[in-house]
Amino acid sequence: MTLNYHDVMTADLSPLADVAEAWKKMGDRFGELKIDYEKHVQTVLGNGNWQGLAFSTQQQYASATAFEFGAAKAEALAIASLLTDAHSELTRLQKAVKDLVRDAEEKDYKVDGNGKATYIGYENLSEQEKYALHHDPDYPKLMSDARDKAQGWTDDIAKAVRAVDEADQSVKRALARATRDGSMNGIGMGGFNAHAEGDLAKAGKAEPKTRTKTDGWVSDGEAEASGPDVGKSVTGPDTGSGKLGEAEAHADLGRATAKGSLTNGPMKLDGETEAYAGIKGSAAGGITNEGLQGEAGALAGGEASAKGRADLGPIGVYGRAETMAGAEANANAGAGIDGVHAGGEAFAGAKGSLTGGVDLGGIGVGGTAEGWAGPGAEANMIFGKDAEGVWRFAPKVGVSPGLGGALGFEVTVDPGKVADTASDAANAVGDAAGWVANGVTSLL
Repeated sequence: MTLNYHDVMTADLSPLADVAEAWKKMGDRFGELKIDYEKHVQTVLGNGNWQGLAFSTQQQYASATAFEFGAAKAEALAIASLLTDAHSELTRLQKAVKDLVRDAEEKDYKVDGNGKATYIGYENLSEQEKYALHHDPDYPKLMSDARDKAQGWTDDIAKAVRAVDEADQSVKRALARATRDGSMNGIGMGGFNAHAEGDLAKAGKAEPKTRTKTDGWVSDGEAEASGPDVGKSVTGPDTGSGKLGEAEAHADLGRATAKGSLTNGPMKLDGETEAYAGIKGSAAGGITNEGLQGEAGALAGGEASAKGRADLGPIGVYGRAETMAGAEANANAGAGIDGVHAGGEAFAGAKGSLTGGVDLGGIGVGGTAEGWAGPGAEANMIFGKDAEGVWRFAPKVGVSPGLGGALGFEVTVDPGKVADTASDAANAVGDAAGWVANGVTSLL
């Protein structure tokens, strides 16, 4: 949620200091618990009197528990430090907003509940002074200057409010990262974060979105990561949109995405990768003026994908690679103005797939091959338009009693690229005709 002027002016930041102190005490207490656990449980049971498989297993879990006590201390103290920094920074920035408002009011400008400044100095004048002011030859210029200054105050206040909101967003990012455990130490991913960063300036930085230019190549890129996370949602029915209902639930260990591009004149290289681990399931259905659709799916395990594309003018090549380990099941069907799709699949084990193709002037042809290690079956057919307006025809079938796979092909048509290619071709023909005409004329 973006903070507005009213939020900033009315926020009570004092509890942040109290909460920071509570987190510090919690961190210190976790440290004491770690020492007590190592002394009275881990060390006592490891005195040599107990041997065997059960002892080895107990010591393994005891070491993990001791580690998590230490990790809990590190995480709690990091959060305490972040909250202390947040209290200091947000208080400073809030004061800057209030100081601007006070300065504006001292100079006869009123600031309303939305942070907009208006000049009200003439309200304090007597009737005689107002009459003289209205008949002053410079009156229009004076009023114009007052409006310009009022807009200046409004802009300065808005900028100061944005600074508070940006700081608030950085605190949110820092706290989320401090509680995210991505290591396999202790009980593994999802425990306490032993490496939590307590410096707000470092932990609150936004994910970088880069744009650089070297030797004619221009690059763009961004990345995002999240998890662990657990959640669910249920919506519908909605008679207005035609949705019968949607339901989703997930228990994510983690997910990450990254994408980027390189451009140099007519040549462009695109790449994107994504990875997920956890459990998720969803179901949805609807009937709208664009058609009807229904789908359901579930995954328990991990999946990853990578895709890339290279274009040089109207010619392009593309490739995709996907892999999955775990169990999944999907069913889908739909029909509407953007095409039809139907199919289903069920699989348990591990599989990988490769897709490659060529695109010429907006018309592409490609093929897909999958290898499966585990029982499963799949039959899918897609004929429709995606979110980017590209039409796609892609059937795929596969079966595996133990070892097997699937084969498929796809034909894509991008109307926008086709139109651009046709336009370029028409221009080229026109240019050629002009050259011929000029040549003939020069010979006469």
